[in-house]
Amino acid sequence: MSLSQECQQPLVSVIIPTYNRPDYLKQAIASAIKQTYRNIEIIVSDNCSTENTQAIVASFEDLRIRFWRHEQNVGMLANQQHAFKMARGKYVASLHDDDIWNEDFLAKLVPILEANSELILAFCDQYIIDANSIINDPGTEKNTRGYKRDKLAKGIHQPFSKIGLIDKSIPTAASCVIRNNVIDWDSIPPEVGGMWDLYLTYLCCISGYGAYYYPERLTRYRAHEQTDTMLSGSRDMQAKIRKAKSEMFCYQVFMEDDRLQQFRVYFQQKWLEANTTLGIGLLRSEQIAVARPYFWQALTKQKFNVRTLVALSLSFTPHFFANKLIELSK
Repeated sequence: MSLSQECQQPLVSVIIPTYNRPDYLKQAIASAIKQTYRNIEIIVSDNCSTENTQAIVASFEDLRIRFWRHEQNVGMLANQQHAFKMARGKYVASLHDDDIWNEDFLAKLVPILEANSELILAFCDQYIIDANSIINDPGTEKNTRGYKRDKLAKGIHQPFSKIGLIDKSIPTAASCVIRNNVIDWDSIPPEVGGMWDLYLTYLCCISGYGAYYYPERLTRYRAHEQTDTMLSGSRDMQAKIRKAKSEMFCYQVFMEDDRLQQFRVYFQQKWLEANTTLGIGLLRSEQIAVARPYFWQALTKQKFNVRTLVALSLSFTPHFFANKLIELSK
């Protein structure tokens, strides 16, 4: 493509928030630079890493890269939001610092949005890779089926609240291009935390625009030991507590939105499940008195639930046996 043709393409802002993953970050940036769609800016927002992230960025010698480093750790969500607010592109696409894009990711999705101004986003399927960037074929198939992308029709979906918030088919954080000027990035509250991608999907769903599904695996999502779901011990428990709090906040918002009332029962059930998960996390962290109200709330607002009832019972069990039983219930 000639330089004049590249300039005629709309600018796409590639958002890469990062924190202490230098080796993975190199791969992520490289995959952005290698995009066959050339008119991009790459925004690397460093959350006060102890590693020399700026040196990694500089090593690419690509003028399309914009680098920002926070002077202190501001948290994952604030770092992500700051990068989004730096974006100057007509479209934005989030690329985690441990994920990778195929070279034609943007080239296949951006023209779809350009051709239809009534679309807010275009998304695709994804591969699952391990810590060594090797594709996990069984994991990939499980991921596609689990999020029902194997049965999702190619093309426009409008409305798309069900596929976005119920089936969670839209991988907003890694395999999606979004129309930038529709989203108010300041409207994502801090309570969203690690569920920012689901909340962003919610904002897109209620925008009145449509979504387009491109049924091809154009990105590579990394599952490895540094993700929240792969942590162990106390770090694992704190991650689960944070996630449960974020889920409770999100599903509360969704429940109260009149535009989503047809899914209210589902959102309430997810909110109640998050109450129980939070209670179990607090119980395992020995915050017994704090945990019990979440169990009571979950029990009084739903039909009989074994998981919640067992967890509440454990909160009245002698400390030693309670810890043993909780370990067995993982």
